[in-house]
Amino acid sequence: MYNNSVCIPFFYAKSALAIESTMSLSCAVSLGQQCSPQATKCSEFGETVLVANEQYNGMLKDPSKKYKPYKPLNLPNRTWPDKQITSAPRWLATDLRDGNQSLPDPMDGEQKYRFFKKLVELGYKEIEVSFPSASQIDFDFTRRLVEEPGLTPDDVWLQVLAPCREDLIRRTVDSLRGAKKAILHIYLATSPCFRQIVFNMDKKQSLEKAVACAKYARSITKDDPSMAGTEWQFEFSPETFSDTEPDFAVEVCEAVKAAWEPTVENPIIFNLPATVEMSTPNVYADQIEYFCTSMTEREKFVVSLHPHNDRGCAVAAAELAQMAGAQRVEGTLFGNGERTGNVDLVTLALNLYTQGVSPNVDFSDIPSVIKLVEECNKIPVNERWPYGGALVTSAFSGSHQDAVKKGFALREKAGATDDDEWRMPYLPLDPKDIGRNYEAVIRVNSQSGKGGAAWIILRSLELDLPRGLQVEFSKVVQKETERVNRELRPSELVTLFEEAYHLKSNPRFNLIDYNITTDRSQSPAPPEPGKALSTTNLKRRFTGIIEIDHVQHAITGTGNGAISALAAALSTLSIDLDVVDYKEHSISQSNEGGLGREVKAATYIQCTAAGSKHQVWGVGIHADVVQASLIALLSAASSFLTSRAGSPAPFRPIRSNTLTNEDLQALEQLTASPETATANGGLSVKVNIDGLTRQAEQ
Repeated sequence: MYNNSVCIPFFYAKSALAIESTMSLSCAVSLGQQCSPQATKCSEFGETVLVANEQYNGMLKDPSKKYKPYKPLNLPNRTWPDKQITSAPRWLATDLRDGNQSLPDPMDGEQKYRFFKKLVELGYKEIEVSFPSASQIDFDFTRRLVEEPGLTPDDVWLQVLAPCREDLIRRTVDSLRGAKKAILHIYLATSPCFRQIVFNMDKKQSLEKAVACAKYARSITKDDPSMAGTEWQFEFSPETFSDTEPDFAVEVCEAVKAAWEPTVENPIIFNLPATVEMSTPNVYADQIEYFCTSMTEREKFVVSLHPHNDRGCAVAAAELAQMAGAQRVEGTLFGNGERTGNVDLVTLALNLYTQGVSPNVDFSDIPSVIKLVEECNKIPVNERWPYGGALVTSAFSGSHQDAVKKGFALREKAGATDDDEWRMPYLPLDPKDIGRNYEAVIRVNSQSGKGGAAWIILRSLELDLPRGLQVEFSKVVQKETERVNRELRPSELVTLFEEAYHLKSNPRFNLIDYNITTDRSQSPAPPEPGKALSTTNLKRRFTGIIEIDHVQHAITGTGNGAISALAAALSTLSIDLDVVDYKEHSISQSNEGGLGREVKAATYIQCTAAGSKHQVWGVGIHADVVQASLIALLSAASSFLTSRAGSPAPFRPIRSNTLTNEDLQALEQLTASPETATANGGLSVKVNIDGLTRQAEQ
């Protein structure tokens, strides 16, 4: 063996395949790529060999040689797994201290003040504002909060941090002189790693230093008559608590508690940080429960948490540790902090909120919070960050979109209000509760299905598309998203729908003028004398002028209703469509002048071409429900011709000598007036039927 390498006889290792058959290589690639064996002499074989490393490019195949597993605490009688979080903890926001010190470009005084003001606005009552002994900017900022009237509300505690050094503690206390409410926070790392590597101290020396600093802090704060105008709280952090021997952490904190002499009314705060996250969250919870049950005078201290996110479990660790007895949590908005950051206070708060527990902080306008955090930290909030990310309420997957759409439809049908129980597929939180709207809930790309596009059309145009139309339009959307190779914005999707179903652009079929009458020629018997003829069972006659590709045609036809009569009329032009599905509903749209709204009918018609399985949909919108239906059928006819682009329409223009007397009379009645109102609200002159026929033939 040569330094974690395997020797392979050169005569056998003439190819990568030979090497792979000799040993289990970490990368099955040809020589000269990742494995890079080297030729050398090996006493084991007495000849030239290839040496293949037993590791990846950087990672060890056996990491146990370098890293040791974290030893969990033996706590067989733990009780925290049976607990529930039923109330919010005390929150401490440390964005201005822990968060700020981790920024490549720390905040200036004005940015810190803006951030402080936002934290107060959100409802945070304990704010760690600075590390006064670390910089003049921090010291001056603290003095500004103390001295300027109105900057710090009377119910907000200003917390400052200092290490266990008397000169730095003095400087820190000086920054708070004159404050109404102040928390002095001192820390000392107590883990074996820090005792041995950083401080070169044993347990006794660490304990003595912690006690001496606590006594000194007491002497210049609550025992100093000149500080009587300030209400003091004292916080001690055995830094690296999660890597400290549990019994030693208890021993140190007992000694500090005795030095400070807290009361039930003014308990000491023991902040127990996972300075570096080193274990699974349940281990941290065990450590917190052990501490809470091992310490004396439980009513005289508050257990505070300060989890970091090195393993990505800070939120879970904080929640389990609260179940284990912690009453206070320190963190930052969206988890800013050293390395992978602190625990995210936003996630913790809204996790409580979605379980029906008030977090006692207000994120009703989360967009404004994100904006300020990004401006001051100069770090963007990740788009997938819980609650705050731009995409967390968005669904791209077709099945997700369909479920969300159905959920909203059910709420609307039930008349649900903002206060009613929230049960929504894929959305644990109502976006409106945090200042977001429903427009971004569904986003459409090439992975989206019918539900996503239908949702946006419903929200934008109030059109509740039938399922068949959803399926057809989703194919149009799929084609367009693949063409542009990106997500479609809602406005683009609306335009695509309007173009596909001819709601804005001129369709190939345009209804110029029409009349619907009862076809009395097919009455089975004349009415009795003195009585009117019942037309209930009589057919309807459509008579009208339509424009096809800018050429007007006079058409007429009869059917059981207006739609079938128009279909029969279209068949005279060899446009043979059978109606197979019909849906309609009312919508409310703005007037043309934009001064009000009016109720209109929205109609959807699905047709098949005669003798074909090809299906098309048409959409019509009009204040008159009958005309909306006619427009929808012509929209379907336009779609039918569009689907056969390049093929001329097989028109068979009617001739006046082929019309029945009833048809001729109907057409003459339609065009008898010199000016006749057209279907789209315009005016048309008297139509010459034979002239239209000749024009169509040409």
